[in-house]
Amino acid sequence: MRARALTKRFGSLVAVDHVDLTVPRRTVYGFLGPNGSGKSTTIRMLCGLLTPSEGEIDVLGLSMPRQAEQLRTRIGYMTQAFSLFGDLTVRENLEFIADVQALARARARPRIDALVEQFHFAGRERQLAGTLSGGQKQRLALACAVIHEPELLFLDEPTSAVDPESRRDFWEKLFELADAGTTLLVSTHYMDEAERCHRLAILDRGVLVADGTPGELTGALAGRTLRVAASDPRRAQRALLGIDGVLSVAQIGTSLRVLTAGGRGDTKQRISDGLARAGQSADIEETAPNLEDVFVSSTRDGERERAA
Repeated sequence: MRARALTKRFGSLVAVDHVDLTVPRRTVYGFLGPNGSGKSTTIRMLCGLLTPSEGEIDVLGLSMPRQAEQLRTRIGYMTQAFSLFGDLTVRENLEFIADVQALARARARPRIDALVEQFHFAGRERQLAGTLSGGQKQRLALACAVIHEPELLFLDEPTSAVDPESRRDFWEKLFELADAGTTLLVSTHYMDEAERCHRLAILDRGVLVADGTPGELTGALAGRTLRVAASDPRRAQRALLGIDGVLSVAQIGTSLRVLTAGGRGDTKQRISDGLARAGQSADIEETAPNLEDVFVSSTRDGERERAA
């Protein structure tokens, strides 16, 4: 899947701003960004549900949105609010979606049987969907989304309403699908989910601000993250936020995690001097960057560019 200069305007609002994307086959490709960053709008354009204001989209060799109808049977689409029928059983929900996807009865029955086993619904086939737990509902929604064995699956913040254990189980199912040959594009605002992706794009106010593997993105911040152990962490945090070159300060337990701007080799010394002026003795050491640092760095850099 590929998009070039993908742009969507709603009046004077630019929701997606000249985004370039390449999503390799058989990968789990993550979209990370806050609410309002353009993730859902981008996904809807890639699916052919929304017409872009500018740009080109090629999905599975088809041009969007012109060939959207031809694409429909080859993709799956699951949102946070994926609609299940609470007054139908697990199996009846699957049978209904099989009918919607026009699966022949001879194909639908063994496919549903396989999904019941794969998604751990054996013994629950006659249970009403409305009585399932949040995690079970998400698994059933995913089973419905892949009942026609799509080549490409779009998931728009699918786990935001479930507990951490259910999210882990859900992601295991996603990797099973990728191993079987499905390409997945998943939007999320959870850092632990972003770390699981093969590749990751970060959107900020409609702009693509980072794109690469988690390792590539964190590696680019080498030397820019510090751990500060101070005698009074709250007072030290206030002092650090006023130092030029410090992008963010977060308290983690009794220590502070500091992200610094790139290309400023004296930032560590300025941090030490600033803490001393604030009467704070502190140990300062480099620490490995993580995806939260990548996200903060990418979005803060964008803020500075817009301000300039």
